[in-house]
Amino acid sequence: MKTPLPTSAKSAIHPSKPPTRMKHGLTAVIILLLIWASAVQTDASFSKLVRGLPNMLDLLRDMFPPRWSYFKNITNGMLETIRMALIGTTIGGLLAIPVAVLCAGNLMPSRWIYFPARFVLNLVRTIPDLLLAALFVAVFGLGPVPGILALAVFSVGLIAKLTYESLETIDKGPLEAMRSVGATGTQLIIFGVVPQVAAQFTSYVLYCFEINVRAAAILGLVGAGGIGLYYEATLGFLEYDKTSVIILFTLAIVLVIDYVSMKLREKLL
Repeated sequence: MKTPLPTSAKSAIHPSKPPTRMKHGLTAVIILLLIWASAVQTDASFSKLVRGLPNMLDLLRDMFPPRWSYFKNITNGMLETIRMALIGTTIGGLLAIPVAVLCAGNLMPSRWIYFPARFVLNLVRTIPDLLLAALFVAVFGLGPVPGILALAVFSVGLIAKLTYESLETIDKGPLEAMRSVGATGTQLIIFGVVPQVAAQFTSYVLYCFEINVRAAAILGLVGAGGIGLYYEATLGFLEYDKTSVIILFTLAIVLVIDYVSMKLREKLL
């Protein structure tokens, strides 16, 4: 009587067939149909893009040459934007630590803890930062405080999401060894978990700071402070040559922050 082969052995003897050309073709047709249906529903077409090109060229002509004399008026606004991003990211990063621990299934003993925590985290992540800023402006009034709070909430959602996913991939060996000698839950996290995810967590915070600098630049459109106030003012008065100075200044700051952050992440990881 022959012993039946295990599933792994069968798969080794009869390897799965690669996808056929028909499957690739069918996938391509489905994707094209989805794109076409989306274009129809959103009333998007290449003809509208072509008809709008002259208006786009007129806008570019109005933006150049930039009015460089306006640069001295926006330095304080840019510094306020960077400060907003720095404070918001710091607050969000600190709050993200306990949230990430609550969401990690391998650290929480019951799904009645980490499932609700993940639901709340996903709920926070679905709210756009501009909407958060508008809500905080309605509560606290105009200024940088609503922008900082909006960036802090956004940072919690992003950093906690990435961190708890990293927590669920840590090596369980050190944790089991510490449990065997009677370590408490706090000791497990401090000595068994933190050393394994500290570098990744720092990388996530730096990445979030990059995003927040860009986000803080437009929060002023809803009155939340920063360089966005100048965007709103120059666009409202059709002073596009001043707007181009703000755009170029923002681009330079973002490139510098991206470069420094990239170098720091390379050293950490």
